[in-house]
Amino acid sequence: MPIQKLSRKNQIVIPKAAREAMKVKGRDKLLVVVKGDVTVVMPEPKRYAKALQGLAKGMYPRSLSDMRDRHEIVLV
Repeated sequence: MPIQKLSRKNQIVIPKAAREAMKVKGRDKLLVVVKGDVTVVMPEPKRYAKALQGLAKGMYPRSLSDMRDRHEIVLV
């Protein structure tokens, strides 16, 4: 796994193997998603909902009962 250095202009070079795996070339747009201390870079999707599906898994409760169990809400 190559280490890339951030330039003075805050740019990085994406290694050839990564570009080939993502099937991107110069001037293609990339989506950058930050989740906590992890950053995910992917080609710009045709459908954002499908591309982002599952990235926030575990960040939000599944139901009101989950929120109630974690004492985040109180039902009156």
